Amino acid sequence: MLIGCVLAGSLSVSAVSANQGSIFPDTGQSHRYDTQGKVLLASDDVLYQGQDASQQGNPLRYRDNGDGTISDLNTGLMWQKAHVLKRRNLKKTHEHVSRMTLGGYSDWRVPTIKELYSIAHFDGQLIKPGESGQRQPYLDFNVFEFQYDPRLAFAGQFWSSTLYVKNDIQSFSKHGGLQGGFGFNFADGHIKAYETGLFFDGTVIKPSDRMFVPGCYVRAVRGTTSLYDMDYVDNGNDTVTDRSTGLMWAKNDSGKRMNWVEALAYADKADLAGYDDWRLPNTKELQSLVDYDKTSFPAINTSFFNTSLRDFDSENNSYYFWTSTTQGDFKWTANYISFAQAWSKKNSKATEYFDWHGAGAQRP
Repeated sequence: MLIGCVLAGSLSVSAVSANQGSIFPDTGQSHRYDTQGKVLLASDDVLYQGQDASQQGNPLRYRDNGDGTISDLNTGLMWQKAHVLKRRNLKKTHEHVSRMTLGGYSDWRVPTIKELYSIAHFDGQLIKPGESGQRQPYLDFNVFEFQYDPRLAFAGQFWSSTLYVKNDIQSFSKHGGLQGGFGFNFADGHIKAYETGLFFDGTVIKPSDRMFVPGCYVRAVRGTTSLYDMDYVDNGNDTVTDRSTGLMWAKNDSGKRMNWVEALAYADKADLAGYDDWRLPNTKELQSLVDYDKTSFPAINTSFFNTSLRDFDSENNSYYFWTSTTQGDFKWTANYISFAQAWSKKNSKATEYFDWHGAGAQRP
């Protein structure tokens, strides 16, 4: 259940130059939708200014190296091309990747969640039985291999190396609860924290604990990028520049909740620090601000960004931020990033909320 969203800091990509070492990749989204999920024509955007697909970003660019590896020409990272249908817990995943010699390289590793998210392609859609259309993963499947789980088509979770360090996930109390590790689901386009195979205090989950740990897939990476260093500069005019990405952000959030159409208009009409080209960030841009290593809420650097909320202890003060990117599975919705707990319930009949997916989760 979405309690309400706070507008994310708008940004201007023309105010500063992009990082010269790496180029921030676009989402790949090519279609715009209204709040009924219908495709918008170019002349039908009066209420939807600034939607992701109407903005020109840096196109996703890859090179197939012919040896089972793919080079990302934007970030400079090298990726495993294949999708191996083998699920492992996070510890076994790290062990598996450390032994890889794909392409003659031995420095493969599990990607961070920001690195993994960089190859997401938001023209994806997971078509449900009985619906028209053709499913396609949230990934450039002309470049990368991807296979849907033959039993559960929506189960396309891939591990990142990024642990959820702020608290445990879901609703278990044993050994401090469950430890979460972030992953991206290339089948349904969500970032969530998944059970790593450990309790939050580091205790290994054993069969006798009767905890189901399904595990995730992995797409290994090698190399480095400076895009996610979060190298901020306070410009002294209520804006903050991230020298890593070349993006300029509003220092303050909107201070009030609004729906998505209102948020698009709010950003489009903003006139801040002498710039008039502010817009709602796309989902990759906004996710670049998440501080996954911070052990407290909110998951953003509060030395540079001001937050309108001070308490983050219940679903009533959730801290969700809109993006300009619509969600392919539910085209009448848009993605948001949670900068505090990503509240959810066990099922529709339950009444108690838990931090199910973690600060830094992306959901529609």
